[in-house]
Amino acid sequence: MTLRLDAPAAAREHCAATRDKGTRWGFVPTMGALHEGHLALVRRAKRECGTVCVSVFVNPLQFNDPRDLERYPRDFEGDVRLLSSAGCDMVFTGTLEQFFPEAQGAPQAIRSVDPGPAALGLEGALRPGHFTGVATIVERLFDFVRPECAYFGAKDYQQTLVVRHVARVRGGPRIVVCPTERAPDGLALSSRNALLEPSWRERAPAIHRALLAAREAWRGESLRAAPELARRMHAVLAQSGLSVEYAALRDPEAWTEADPRGALSRAVALIAARAGGVRLIDNLRLDAE
Repeated sequence: MTLRLDAPAAAREHCAATRDKGTRWGFVPTMGALHEGHLALVRRAKRECGTVCVSVFVNPLQFNDPRDLERYPRDFEGDVRLLSSAGCDMVFTGTLEQFFPEAQGAPQAIRSVDPGPAALGLEGALRPGHFTGVATIVERLFDFVRPECAYFGAKDYQQTLVVRHVARVRGGPRIVVCPTERAPDGLALSSRNALLEPSWRERAPAIHRALLAAREAWRGESLRAAPELARRMHAVLAQSGLSVEYAALRDPEAWTEADPRGALSRAVALIAARAGGVRLIDNLRLDAE
C-alpha cells in the first residue's frame, strides 16, 4: 500500500522520521500523468534503495506557455493506483504555495536556482526560463526528501544535465539517469503522448526513426560532423509532416550552446518537433552500444 500525502511538509516529516530509523530513500520527481517510463524509474529506485517516494507536481515555474500549463494532463488518483502497483512506498503532492511558502501568491518572491551551463541552447533557447524553473523546484524537492538517489529518465536529456548540476552544487543526491522507455514503434513514452490525435500518433515515431538514421550514419564512420548528421535527421522528419523545432547534435561530455564544430568523437542527437499541437522531444546517444 502506497502512503499518500497531500502536503510537502508532511512528506518532509515522514522522510526525516524514517531516515532516523535507517531508511534509504530513492526519489522519483514527476509531474504526474504517469506511464510505464515513470514506473520503470520507481522499480529501479525500489531495487537499489529499498524505499522509494514519488512527487507529483505540475510545476508552473517551468512553463513559459500558460496554455501548455493549462492543458498538461493530470490524473492524481490514477497516478496513485499505478504507483501502488509498482511498489512505491510514498507519494506526495502539493500546491505552489506549499512547496514555496515564501511565495504566498507572489511567485516572484521565490529565489531562482541557477540551472548551469547546460541550460543554454536548444530547450533553453526555445523555452525561456524553463530550466530555471526546473532547477528551482528540483532543489526544493531535494530539500524536502533528502534522498540518497534521485532517478530521472534519459528522454529529457538536457534536463538531466541541469539536474546533475543542481545536485553537484548542493553536494547530492546521486543522480541516476535511466534509459528511455519506448512504445513498440519507437516513440518515447511521455505524458504528452496522451494528447496526440490518432493521425499524429501515427506520424510521431518518425522522431525515433530520424535518430536511428543519425546513429546508422555515425556507425558507418563516414559522417561524424554535426551538420551532416543533422541533415540525415531532417531528411527523415521531412517525410512525416511533423513541425521540426530542432534536430541537432551535441558533445554529451562538453555541452555547448551552439552546434559543435568539426568531427565529433562522441555525440548525442536531439530532436524537438510538434505533432499537431503537441510538442515532443527525444534523443539518442550515437557513440553508445
